[in-house]
Amino acid sequence: MKLAGLKSIENAHEDSVWAATWVPATEERPALLLTGSLDETVKLWRADELDLVRTNTGHSLGVAAVAAHPSGIIAASSSLDSFVRVFDVDTNATIAVLEAPPSEVWGMQFEPKGTILAVAGGSSASVKLWDTASWRLISTLSIPRPEAPKPSDKTSSKKFVLSVAWSPNGKRLACGSMDGTICVFDVDRSKLLHQLEGHNMPVRSLVFSPVDPRVLFSGSDDGHVNMHDAEGKTLVGSMSGHTSWVLSVDASPDGGAIATGSSDRTVRLWDLKMRAAIQTMSNHNDQVWSVAFRPPGGTGVRAGRLASVSDDKSVSLYDYS
Repeated sequence: MKLAGLKSIENAHEDSVWAATWVPATEERPALLLTGSLDETVKLWRADELDLVRTNTGHSLGVAAVAAHPSGIIAASSSLDSFVRVFDVDTNATIAVLEAPPSEVWGMQFEPKGTILAVAGGSSASVKLWDTASWRLISTLSIPRPEAPKPSDKTSSKKFVLSVAWSPNGKRLACGSMDGTICVFDVDRSKLLHQLEGHNMPVRSLVFSPVDPRVLFSGSDDGHVNMHDAEGKTLVGSMSGHTSWVLSVDASPDGGAIATGSSDRTVRLWDLKMRAAIQTMSNHNDQVWSVAFRPPGGTGVRAGRLASVSDDKSVSLYDYS
């Protein structure tokens, strides 16, 4: 398995690019890359040429997170302006505007079947679940704060939720916090199952294995990528190699590799059998905020693709094989 650089767009946005995800292919068009930036815009790009399809405006502050519905028809962007905007991918028509407290939405993801949008709720120490048919808030999964903090204990403010991930079967939801803990919820029962330990610094990114719903990967400011058994509550392995914060982690569709982006300015590809980084890509000259593998599907699509975005305002595309 390896990555090969295909194309980079310098100044893809006018400011730092913090978020990226793939909009799945529909019958009418192939998958598109969706990027969100501090320049207050969301952009859609064609998968192989990185040709700009459209620039979406509608936020009054920077875009911190983006998410795409599994149907490929709608997507969502969250901004520091305290709104989540849900829009039609092909027309940019606004479908819903969800209000969140300012600077609270740092991560969000649609449930695999598309019925729920999970939103990481920052200092509210919760994950909000929105019904995608009515766009009503249907549940708030709260993270227990440490019991009776001492006056000198600062941990009570550390339950700031940064990241969120659904298991492939939609039964589990994991969220990562500023204090390094990861909570795993049983969504149907709105019940906290357990907390996963192993990081001691913010967990900015989470992803479940697409081939094993028990396996959860986490990236943290401690520089490590951890592999957890999310059901058995155990730390399966910890991989190191980045020299600074791990800002993003994503799993390849075949389940054999993960990619990470870091504030050490690199993208790394990790072989999960070896549990080691096998390749380092140095396209970017500033922090790499997001990496995203293209989902399988679409007519005539054989090749794997990985995208990365950075504080350097650029977007890079790689072949994954």
